[in-house]
Amino acid sequence: MSNYHRAFHPGGTYFFTIVTLNRAPTFTDEHRVEVLRQALRKVMEARPFQIDAMVILPEHLHCIWRMPEGDTDYSSRWREIKKTASRQISPVTNARNERNVWQRRFWEHAIRNEEDWRRHVDYIHYNPVKHGLAKRPGEWRWSSFSRAVSKGWYDESWGANEPTTITGMDCE
Repeated sequence: MSNYHRAFHPGGTYFFTIVTLNRAPTFTDEHRVEVLRQALRKVMEARPFQIDAMVILPEHLHCIWRMPEGDTDYSSRWREIKKTASRQISPVTNARNERNVWQRRFWEHAIRNEEDWRRHVDYIHYNPVKHGLAKRPGEWRWSSFSRAVSKGWYDESWGANEPTTITGMDCE
């Protein structure tokens, strides 16, 4: 039995890594990415939270959420997002009646301060380049990078080279 302890900070901001089962390239087309987006929207309507940054790659995703004041329950939100998306992605279930789409768990990191938040936002937006899926973050469609550019967080040319802010970070 694992001795894993989650970080719970009411109203906190969290960085997440969510991985597909066996790192299968599940999110390779617009339809499946849209299924995931719809699942996120559905859960956000029922149990609000804010997404600061997000990237969807073929076999994993990263995002930063801001939880509502006093709320720490990101785990049940992820459970519902995974369930909702899985029902549309795979009709096949295993012996535990689970759909073979996601790894059971996810990784979270409680964002400590503005610098920590910035490093993780940079990590998210640079991730498609890191994995060889794009030459620059702006080339990857399934990312919040263009929204971040429109907010003035980045110049469009940002990320052609690995930013020094994320050197040595590995949140995979």
